Amino acid sequence: MLFTTLQYLIFLPCVVALFWVLPHKMRLPMLLLASYIFYMSWIPQFILLIVPMTFLNWVWGAFMHRHMEKRKLLLGIGIGLNLLTLGIFKYAGFAVTTAAATVGLLTHHNPGWVTNIILPLGISFFTFEFIHYLFEIYRGNKPVNSFVLFALFAAFFPTQIAGPVKRYPDFVAQMLEEKKPHLSDFDEGVPLIITGMAKKLLLANNLSTFVQMGFADPNVYGAVELWLFAYAFAFQIYFDFSAYTDIGRGSAMLFGYHIPINFNLPFIAANMADFWKRWHISLSTWLRDYLFIPIGGSRGTKWKVNWNLFVTMALGGLWHGASWNFVVWGIYHGICLIVHREFVGVKAKLPQLQKFWDSKVFHALSMLLTFNAVVVGCVFFGMTNISAAFNFVKKMVLFHPIFTSVEGHQFIVLKQEMPLVVPVVIAMTLTLLVINYPLGKLIEKRAFNVVPVPVKAVYWSALVVLMITFMSNAAQPFIYFQF
Repeated sequence: MLFTTLQYLIFLPCVVALFWVLPHKMRLPMLLLASYIFYMSWIPQFILLIVPMTFLNWVWGAFMHRHMEKRKLLLGIGIGLNLLTLGIFKYAGFAVTTAAATVGLLTHHNPGWVTNIILPLGISFFTFEFIHYLFEIYRGNKPVNSFVLFALFAAFFPTQIAGPVKRYPDFVAQMLEEKKPHLSDFDEGVPLIITGMAKKLLLANNLSTFVQMGFADPNVYGAVELWLFAYAFAFQIYFDFSAYTDIGRGSAMLFGYHIPINFNLPFIAANMADFWKRWHISLSTWLRDYLFIPIGGSRGTKWKVNWNLFVTMALGGLWHGASWNFVVWGIYHGICLIVHREFVGVKAKLPQLQKFWDSKVFHALSMLLTFNAVVVGCVFFGMTNISAAFNFVKKMVLFHPIFTSVEGHQFIVLKQEMPLVVPVVIAMTLTLLVINYPLGKLIEKRAFNVVPVPVKAVYWSALVVLMITFMSNAAQPFIYFQF
């Protein structure tokens, strides 16, 4: 059940109405049932995996709490079991095909080993939330006594498939409140849902058509065109994932539950560390709290800290998908973070340039460099063929050839026989590049909060009309559904 389908637009108000009509003690069981129905609308059989995983983690958390003297061992076992489950369903095929490729290199005969394991939706997010829960029990937090409440923590349908990754103390505290419907939650939640749907249907899906054209055969295009495709994909993945988060946050607000923001204008970040404080915030903070800090964090020598950053981002890349392109993407971001950290050290040794470091010119240059570094990384994120991705980036960085190699010095993407959507999306991409910074700054300063209510009403109504007019007949899944 996609957020952007009529099915969800019927499902959500029905569940919201039922939630507020029922007495308090019946609301959570109903919400859990609705969440499982939402999950089973994809492949019903996977409920037979998620429910036992939920029950075992709930029992294991309570067992850990009763035997705190053995908590380190019990935490290790609990994490190991969760990672084993994730490994079987998400990484077994990757491991087998990698092993087959290695054997092929050594023996010049690829055995052709394959597996046929279907990846359950949202299993990465389920697993991260279970590991977080066990970590917090290890650190002394009390376990959740109610199985229904714990199961709802994992299965809550607005965040079920692609996050954000929740923290259980915050979730439990909000869900245990005896809530009453507040108009402010609907005033904020419904526009968030509309905004998310507009991001997905009007921006991400249209950008996707253009991006697929470039990623399918990058050898046909020159450097300028490849930069356009890469910019388009960067905006596509941002609008796609932030759309899911907006719809999820807005849906949760209709139940009186507030999910922390997951994106905070990442494309106006001034450096790579700042980018990861703004992009997929729930994941970056999870990696910091449950991976980077436990393996050493910022403690130790410079080389040790850099290694911790490298490992954290490489594993964060692998978490995104069982493919080498995600590992390369994670490593790339790890290297970028290390370079930034080293540059901060260089800046500290050059106090005579402090005025320049603090200037608007340096900030603008830093933001421009960071954005383009992120865009280069997006190529590895979006292309599963590693060699093709490296060739794509090579042509971008070297600007060779500058224009289309097979058609002479012209834009092949603007040939007359190309669909109308191509020049439209190119114009859209260029417009997004131009307005990215000023619009981001206006949003950051909350300039739109003072817009009169009638103007807002016209804006939301116009978005709804545009979505109905231009939405595609075929619903496109969100990119992060594959993780």
